[in-house]
Amino acid sequence: MYIQFREFNSFDVWIWLQFSTIPSQREKEYIEEVFNSWFYLGKLGAFNAENLQVQETGLEISYMDYDSQGYDRSLLALMHNMGEIEYEGQWARCWFDLGTSDAIALDILINALTQLSEEYVTIEQLYIGGENEDWPVEDSESRSYSIYDN
Repeated sequence: MYIQFREFNSFDVWIWLQFSTIPSQREKEYIEEVFNSWFYLGKLGAFNAENLQVQETGLEISYMDYDSQGYDRSLLALMHNMGEIEYEGQWARCWFDLGTSDAIALDILINALTQLSEEYVTIEQLYIGGENEDWPVEDSESRSYSIYDN
């Protein structure tokens, strides 16, 4: 899977996927589950790089002392919004407002999509940010109406 970052604004970012073939309904469900799960975790503040106590401890975590107040002492890292996933031919796209979530969120998404591509639906290209010239974002209602608006 080819991965490229283009112009990036965390409060207004499109994520684009190009598949090897037109995705089946089942393959679309896999993609939607990954994006929805990733967003829910982000909305709950899971991608907070200031509170990675287990990761920072290293390999030996048996009986580690976990500071349960560590999250409270870090800045909030919340995703704000997600648009509907749209499909056109071999392409899919989804709009996100990643809010204050940390960049680790993108690494986690890339890892998940890489494994998904290996096992379930072949993703040829992943673009984070920017716009495809042949599929203008102005045609989308995702920015004005998001499925998770509160």
